[in-house]
Amino acid sequence: MPDLNLLAIIKFWWLIPLILCVAGLFLSLWTVIPAPTFFLLTFGVGAPEVSPWLIVINAIALSLAFTVHKSWLSNFILFCSVIALNLSLLPLLQLPAANKRFSGEMERVLGVDYLAKIPQDLQQQMRPQPFAIADVFRGISVTEVRIERGIVFAKPDEVELKLNVYRPLALGKNPTLVVIYGGAWRSGSPDNYEQFSSYIAAQGYTVINIDYRHAPKYQFPTQLEDVNTALQYIQSNADNLEVDTNRMSIMGRSAGGHLATLAAYQPDAIDFRSVVSYYSPSNLVEGYYDPPVPNPINTKTVLKNFLGGTPEELPELYRQASPIQYPKPNLPPTLLIYGKRDHLVQAKFGRQLYDKLLATDNRAIWLGVPWAEHAFDIVFSGVSNQLALYYTERFLALTLL
Repeated sequence: MPDLNLLAIIKFWWLIPLILCVAGLFLSLWTVIPAPTFFLLTFGVGAPEVSPWLIVINAIALSLAFTVHKSWLSNFILFCSVIALNLSLLPLLQLPAANKRFSGEMERVLGVDYLAKIPQDLQQQMRPQPFAIADVFRGISVTEVRIERGIVFAKPDEVELKLNVYRPLALGKNPTLVVIYGGAWRSGSPDNYEQFSSYIAAQGYTVINIDYRHAPKYQFPTQLEDVNTALQYIQSNADNLEVDTNRMSIMGRSAGGHLATLAAYQPDAIDFRSVVSYYSPSNLVEGYYDPPVPNPINTKTVLKNFLGGTPEELPELYRQASPIQYPKPNLPPTLLIYGKRDHLVQAKFGRQLYDKLLATDNRAIWLGVPWAEHAFDIVFSGVSNQLALYYTERFLALTLL
């Protein structure tokens, strides 16, 4: 007597390619369709970053289409799979040209021989190439480092502000990267993006992720004050934290990048060697009046929560909170990385800051990832983060020599 389970599989075999093609098409569409809501933003961020996985899924669905006996269903699966496969290929097809532009921009600002200035032993620890498709599937390996979490550096208004420290296994003072997390100034913690912090620490840096109080309960300039308090704590405790205060850089993502650039560009800022900002706001007035379309986090509400009102009500505060107001000669070199499909912080605002930095005779690098959404590096082994990481680690290595 035939096995009933086998008969069922044979009878309903067509469901497998159908499910694969529908799922592949749904996910692949987010490589070109902007997310209209915050919930769907997860797909918009993630789809381009895992596109090699989608290529595999879509290729399997395409090949299985020919095993379906019903012609109309076979044609439907074939049609959907071809569209999905082409969509999922877009990031990889754009990658060579993007990498060429990035390499040229780095050489333009840092010199055509900038890589030769980085010690060979450090270069050997860095990624050997801008993108490795195998790393999308197996992940990027991170060497073991020492991690100390939850160090309280201040307690304003009875709110414990903490920092995390990531250090290489070898003891001693190291060049230091201070990292500020994002989250629309209203969420997040120093635990965010820990894989990145560990990865950088393994190359011989001390990486310190710092905390700040959140909006809407605490509004600007509270966040900047907390960042400055953290920086003072780091300098005062440099020996215990293993920080070389003469070789410090600051980095942030989104709202954290806004605070990082703001802190580094202040007239009384400490002497940072460089600034790294990922997809961060720079012009809050224009950001309020020119929100992205679609606008999944309601930019106007976020800014009103952060600043306490509109630009008409608080024009001076909006100006003070905009990094684009502060470029002047002799600022530290700045690396700006944005996703060109960003629907939280539009890439053009990063470009505005870049142009202002160049106009004031500063060294600035602007790298726009054509297929990437906001927070693209949340997928650490994703296509965009591999590219961004390759150039970020080299920028840090050169500026923290």
